[in-house]
Amino acid sequence: MTDASEHKDLLLKIRDLRIEGYSDESWVEIVHGINLDLHRGEVLGLIGESGAGKSTIGLAAMGFTRDGCRISGGSVNFDGIELTKQSKRDLRKLRGVRIAYVAQSAAASFNPAHKLIDQHTEAPVHYNVKSRVDSQEDAKELYEKLRLPNPQEIGFRYPHQVSGGQLQRAMTAMAMACRPDLIIFDEPTTALDVTTQIEVLAAIRDIVEQFNTAAIYITHDLAVVAQMADRIKVLLKGDEVEEADTATMLSSPQEEYTKSLWAVRSFRKPQKSRPEASSSEPPVVSVDGVDASYGKLKVLNDVSFDVYRGMTVAVVGESGSGKSTTARCITGLLPPTKGTIRFNGQELPSSYKNRTTDQLRQAQMIYQMADTALNPRIKICDIIGRPAQFYSGLNGAPLKTRVEELLDLIELEPSQYYNRYPPELSGGQKQRIGIARALAAEPSFIICDEVTSALDQLVAEGILKLLDRLQSTLDLAYMFITHDLATVRSIADEVVVMKEGRVVEQGPKDTMFTPPHHDYTDLLLSSVPEMDPNWLTQLLEERGV
Repeated sequence: MTDASEHKDLLLKIRDLRIEGYSDESWVEIVHGINLDLHRGEVLGLIGESGAGKSTIGLAAMGFTRDGCRISGGSVNFDGIELTKQSKRDLRKLRGVRIAYVAQSAAASFNPAHKLIDQHTEAPVHYNVKSRVDSQEDAKELYEKLRLPNPQEIGFRYPHQVSGGQLQRAMTAMAMACRPDLIIFDEPTTALDVTTQIEVLAAIRDIVEQFNTAAIYITHDLAVVAQMADRIKVLLKGDEVEEADTATMLSSPQEEYTKSLWAVRSFRKPQKSRPEASSSEPPVVSVDGVDASYGKLKVLNDVSFDVYRGMTVAVVGESGSGKSTTARCITGLLPPTKGTIRFNGQELPSSYKNRTTDQLRQAQMIYQMADTALNPRIKICDIIGRPAQFYSGLNGAPLKTRVEELLDLIELEPSQYYNRYPPELSGGQKQRIGIARALAAEPSFIICDEVTSALDQLVAEGILKLLDRLQSTLDLAYMFITHDLATVRSIADEVVVMKEGRVVEQGPKDTMFTPPHHDYTDLLLSSVPEMDPNWLTQLLEERGV
């Protein structure tokens, strides 16, 4: 291989990068001598499971480390500037101007108190790149290039007044405000539904090509990185596994670890059939003709489906389709304006405030973002123990025994995890704690709200296998909210497709994935990225985009 340092367009050159993290009162190396070359106009994909060092290396490319980390060795040379030797003041002049960062969660990254366009213009005005007027006009042009609706006006909205996909594109526009030479994209489409993800990926790819911008694209979604990257570098626990151009990496990975990444989602649970109509067994949960509103805005229209014991019903649809709102109605957080929710054949009070303790116990929820769902200041034993104490009245030694049983059930060693805090756990371990907390109430029905969307594919598959084992062991009924159709194929028995607050199609999984489909179901299925570098280009051509 030719030494990339000899290439005249070399923009970023990292050599023997070593990064340490502070743990247990000592510094521990977490990135072990990484080398990286990136040229102008080139996109490098960084992939690997949680803890591989993807985001840590991406941030180091800006000369930045998170709190509790430090660059302990090696060099980070950006366009002839050695970032490890620059002062904080000089680094600030580079960041946002010549190097930009697009975070995973745009909703958490924007200031909710300021309009989009004001946040867009802040860097170019502060660094005297453009005047405020010129920067605002440039923002509108970028919004148009990024295919945002009503580009002349959308910047004057607040972050909460636009969708997640629109906000992610607005963040990409903001990153481009000073026309940087390098952008780090850190999982920019992880939380987006498949149809919105297509729009964001296409917009990112176009903007990078138009301005000859170099990019590091960090993701755990292999099909996504196949559409975006010219080259792929695979990482594992702070070490490089292998690197190659995208086509070669997809067709002929050399290392066993890379091959294992390519083989994920092999898990498929056997599909179960619902009881015959003549059976006396009622559904665990029956949603019958439910309407719901937020104020005057009607958000659910005549939603109906059943969930039987021991079965998983996957509810799919794009953002705003009503999936999570339906879950809020079932749990009583949002009382329906019409229709009924029945549990084991008995009608539930519409508001959780009017439900008995036993009715509350029977339906539990596992949340999408374990990071925000678990209080970082409360020990694992107390997080799991509280619902066991509240619903079962356990205290003292019996409560400790129950918490240890639940830790065993989710495959975490009690002696190691009982007294830990959430920040000491990985993403997958935190999600297992969320599962244990739900199980502590001894429910018969669990709502899984996007529980694998923030996890890498290896960890996600482990969570799906765990949920399947728990369902078989405890005869649980699941409502599985997701935008990931690969997950649906893995774990669902039945599928409910929602759009704009309505159920447009539903049925057994095998039937739902076999044509003919409703037009909207076709759109969802055709929007799932494939492990083909030409897939996105071909899809956009077919759709005339």
